[in-house]
Amino acid sequence: MLNREILKHEKKMIFFSFLAIAVFVSPYFLLGENAHMRVHDNLDSNIAWYKVLIRSGELFGSVDAVVPQIINGLPRNAFGTEFSLIVWLHALFPSIYAYGLSQTITRVFAFIGMYLLLKKHFIQAPEWAWIRVGVALAFALTPFWPSGMLSTLGMPLALWAFLNIRDGERSWVNYLVLTLLPFYSSLVLGFFFFLSAMGMVWLVDVVRGKGWNVRFLLAIVYMTAIYLAVEYRLVHSLLFSEEPTSRDEYFHARLPLWWVIRLTFKNYVLGHNHVMTVHAFVILPVTLFALFVVWKKKLWKQERLFLFLHILNFALSTWYAFWFYKGWLPLTERFDLLDKFNFARYHFLRPIVIYVLFAFSLKILWREGEVWRRIANILIVAQLLILASFNEEIIFRKKPSFKEFYAEKQFREIKEYIGLPVETYRVASIGIHPAIAQYNGFYTLDTYNNFYPLTYKHQFRKIIEHELEKNEKLKEYFDEWGGRCYIFVDELGKHYMFKKNSKKEIQNLRLNTDAFYEMGGRYIFSALPIKNTEENQLKLEKIFHSKESAWKIHLYKATP
Repeated sequence: MLNREILKHEKKMIFFSFLAIAVFVSPYFLLGENAHMRVHDNLDSNIAWYKVLIRSGELFGSVDAVVPQIINGLPRNAFGTEFSLIVWLHALFPSIYAYGLSQTITRVFAFIGMYLLLKKHFIQAPEWAWIRVGVALAFALTPFWPSGMLSTLGMPLALWAFLNIRDGERSWVNYLVLTLLPFYSSLVLGFFFFLSAMGMVWLVDVVRGKGWNVRFLLAIVYMTAIYLAVEYRLVHSLLFSEEPTSRDEYFHARLPLWWVIRLTFKNYVLGHNHVMTVHAFVILPVTLFALFVVWKKKLWKQERLFLFLHILNFALSTWYAFWFYKGWLPLTERFDLLDKFNFARYHFLRPIVIYVLFAFSLKILWREGEVWRRIANILIVAQLLILASFNEEIIFRKKPSFKEFYAEKQFREIKEYIGLPVETYRVASIGIHPAIAQYNGFYTLDTYNNFYPLTYKHQFRKIIEHELEKNEKLKEYFDEWGGRCYIFVDELGKHYMFKKNSKKEIQNLRLNTDAFYEMGGRYIFSALPIKNTEENQLKLEKIFHSKESAWKIHLYKATP
């Protein structure tokens, strides 16, 4: 009877969790384009990429196809696979609603995956229902990187399926999970590291004498094969493309040892921007206190997995930091794959590690008696409240909304003022992200992409060569990475957004306008006034204002 009541209560908590997720994502649907969201690696890139790709007619283009709207022909492969369901969301729905649907799908399956994982394999007792439901909901509300989809938040669901198969379970559901996840996640943004970790688990089982477990091994191979098929463009770019790209000039191994040590602890405590776990305030203290309890009561044998997760958590932060240690340089110079592929991303395993560790810690506290059970409940609520405060509508409320950022009405007026077919001229931006012009259909010389032809990077560099010489940080940033192929300005530094209330002016700009013009550049969209236009062979055509826009756009025409 007691278990039946607990089960009934657990179902109510699950219903509440789905309701909480619905409330959490509701601003995207209630506010529409007035909703606020992350700019970095989101509005400034991915959302515009989906728009450009779908509009280009090259969604199913060959591996050698190019998208002419960007940099006079950006390789189609730079946009990723057409088999990603997030691309189809943006093809079928307006961008803001596609974004909201993606958020909803990701968070729902993150909750389901973590709940199933905890209930089946780690936090099984009926009386721990609040722990597994609460931790699963907390995990689902973490501020994940939007275009990563289920790349990290889908790991619990995948681990649940793999552990089931490892234990000999033959259910078709496990294989359905392994089949579908590759269509809503990324190999390089999570699952390469997860699958290699699963391979390590299989190998450890073999070494420990648990047998070859062929079914488990074949499941790992099966999911890997699906990823390679889905992301065939990535495979082609990494292994078969002979044209040098901007990634060939990416150098990550540059930090001294003391900086690496500092970065280790920073990552351990605060996490990383792309896999935010928001664990510093509640989860980290709780897990360390639970570790103290285990040490004090000498529960080493009973809590071996708990101890392993602690070690793994710190080891992943250490690996992440040491990936940037300058001692790697001789190896990266010899094997360019170490620069082209970011192996530091093993730390993308940390979200699942941290939240499973949180569940174990609460279970340890729960065993300490009634008072500690109440404290455990309070801790779950506290973590949920903290995560609620990280809702995009709250944390980015001072940033431009979707409508203000892309400013479609304003850029439509600019397009009409220029009065030429957009494919007949090229533009670039200063003080705003080029993704804005791209989203609005303009053909841009500047861009933000993971990789593009190295020859273009060198060609574009001529436009900004004088500005780079003025600023060593900008020079290093462009020359040793170059993902942001922007018109960098020494006076602005690495600041890319200046809203219409900004009082700043550009006093001493020095561009190579001849190089800009030779590449097809005719107009510059600047969020700030340029005072020395004559020196740069620029003519101010008109200033565009809009109540619906975050920007005041100064339209300059190149007149070499």
